[in-house]
Amino acid sequence: MISKTCMITICGRPNVGKSTLANTLAGEKIAIVSDKPQTTRNRITAICQRNGTQFVFMDTPGFHKPRTRLGDYMVGVVRQSVADVDAVVLVAEPVATLGPQERELIGGIRASGVPAVLAVNKIDTVEPRTLLAVIAAYAEAFDFAAVVPISAKNGDGVEELLAELEKFAVPSEPLFDEGTTTDQPEKQVCAELIREKLLRNLDREVPHGTAVEVTRFSERDSGIIDLEATIYCEKASHKGIIIGKHGAMLKKIGEEARQDIETFMGTKVYLQTWVKVKENWRDSQSMLKNFGYTDK
Repeated sequence: MISKTCMITICGRPNVGKSTLANTLAGEKIAIVSDKPQTTRNRITAICQRNGTQFVFMDTPGFHKPRTRLGDYMVGVVRQSVADVDAVVLVAEPVATLGPQERELIGGIRASGVPAVLAVNKIDTVEPRTLLAVIAAYAEAFDFAAVVPISAKNGDGVEELLAELEKFAVPSEPLFDEGTTTDQPEKQVCAELIREKLLRNLDREVPHGTAVEVTRFSERDSGIIDLEATIYCEKASHKGIIIGKHGAMLKKIGEEARQDIETFMGTKVYLQTWVKVKENWRDSQSMLKNFGYTDK
């Protein structure tokens, strides 16, 4: 029975493993993951329950220098998410130097007065002795409530992280129903899973200039989901790359996305995709609002 809740923001520079951690905490894939920076665009909620506490984690975009209106929105999400929570988890790589992104995030945490826990991620990639220098560098920059070495990929240290965060939980009724893992609408999760495959299969600037809109989401009496989605890109040349020779790339992206969507939905899915060009949509206020990238 839930008697306490804890609202927590997960923040850090791009590609430190924030979304992988959110998925591990939720127990299923709710946030897309790729090796490209700025994969996450919106704030994504991951929910898990331990020992009578409901933890509500907010996975944020990687903190970076924005170059478009979309980038401005993403950085704004990070700044807003650090306030009005019970605790912050700063996820960092096991490197004994702090970059300007980490220092700016720490500055925001300090200004908010919210307690923070440092999660040193990717410990499976380094020798344990190297962590001492990492911990010392961050301890010099900020008085963290705790430092927890973790591997979000394989789950090492995650229970220890939850134990530290439980100290900041407050008496409360549950914020979400038992068994809920995210507050994202199913359509949004499906659109993001398609965008993940674009990020994983395409190179250079092409995947960052894409957005996905689910235009049909219906369930048959048999439980099968009929899903139609439009992939938007910024250039006609990008459209050709996404579709590929004889449609091979679009087919590959669709098949990989369908498999993940079926796992998430727990049923068979029929997926159809189209590609359209919307030039400079990342700097269009109306297009950003249409794709859900809005503060309101």
